[in-house]
Amino acid sequence: MNLFDISLKLNGFPIKKATRVLQDIQNIDESDYSDYITSKKQEILKYHLKHNSFYKSFAKQVDIDNWKSVPIMTKKELQQPLKSRLSKGFNENNTYINKTSGSSGDPFIFAKDKFCHALTWAVIQNRFGWFQLNFNNSKQARFYGIPLDKKGYYKERFKDKLSGRYRFSVFDLSDDAFEKHLETFKSKPFDYINGYTSSIVQFAKFLKRKDIVLKTICSTLKAGVVTSEMLFDVDKTLLETQLGVPIINEYGASELDLIAFENPSGKWQVNSETLYVEILDDNNHILPYGEEGRIVITSLYNKAHPFIRYDIGDIGILSKASTKKIPILEKLTGRTNDIAILPSGKKAAGLTFYYITKSIIEEDGNVKEFVIEQLKPNEFKVLYVSSETLSEEKMKTIISEMENYLEKGLLITFEKQDRLVRSKSGKLKQFTSYLNQNT
Repeated sequence: MNLFDISLKLNGFPIKKATRVLQDIQNIDESDYSDYITSKKQEILKYHLKHNSFYKSFAKQVDIDNWKSVPIMTKKELQQPLKSRLSKGFNENNTYINKTSGSSGDPFIFAKDKFCHALTWAVIQNRFGWFQLNFNNSKQARFYGIPLDKKGYYKERFKDKLSGRYRFSVFDLSDDAFEKHLETFKSKPFDYINGYTSSIVQFAKFLKRKDIVLKTICSTLKAGVVTSEMLFDVDKTLLETQLGVPIINEYGASELDLIAFENPSGKWQVNSETLYVEILDDNNHILPYGEEGRIVITSLYNKAHPFIRYDIGDIGILSKASTKKIPILEKLTGRTNDIAILPSGKKAAGLTFYYITKSIIEEDGNVKEFVIEQLKPNEFKVLYVSSETLSEEKMKTIISEMENYLEKGLLITFEKQDRLVRSKSGKLKQFTSYLNQNT
């Protein structure tokens, strides 16, 4: 019984229609795909200019025939009552409503019309199908957070039941908790693991310490899908080794859709069916394939709420091998608000600090996980969870490497913790700057 599809239908999301429409889009020839994108961009732009007073006011100077004249929308513009942002004919009763995670520091409530949300699920089901995973019958080991309020908690548990998901807590990453996880994997025929990167990495480190490959005790396991946090090459190797299955990298945003999903060829394929993705420089000029810039996305089907040239807050590169039909995300380097400004004025992606430190700090296996905070332009703190305090020698090596990659004169301190603070959703932010800066 297709419980997941039935639950979508009962909630007013036309999944069958969405699946048919998605198939029609995918059948468009590459030679005609540019025309498809252009027509959908114009269609959604015209729709919101006509039916959405918020967007009409926001995009006063737009030239309908010049896409470059369409203003860039940021999260801050959307931090106002949802009712004022909905299109004519849509309300809180006939749309899908949710809230962004706030990982960017700018949370807001958003809406999707029901067909648009059904399309989101059709795309997700299609991508998981690349790896013979089916939302209606594949059993999922889910490493996600869960609302702690009674209503939210039981709502998620009900959705887990319908979706064949078993949820593992990401708020307790102790060895005791992992021992219990292990027993669950021994007794349940999971098809795949899905969840936050950092939590699954911690589970893989536990498996390594125990010298266990998960697939040897859960033979039904086919794949692992990681999402919401950066996946480093070294962690992907660890996951594939200790889980014993291919690791698939997912990139999405709740307010939009699945943005990119690693295809069977190992390429991060961008969703061109329901989204239009651009890479822009600091002056909002469109960059060619192969150049790094801000990721700006247009939702081609959301009529309830405009997301047109929406700056999601991430930085990345579209590969030179991209086509209109199959864009490839070559690199995702982090969020625009995760930029460190050094005393000299030099800017560096916060994940640079994390990556440099990671290559040194985890060599001996004592450190379970860590985060980096910028307190002042020259002052950084490394918070880490470890069975032992870092040696003076290792701290000096980290400081030396940071100065080598970045600049001299940085003050770097280290603080051992029992556990790291995660967001309410359970995500772990690897770099945080506390400077009052506008990047």
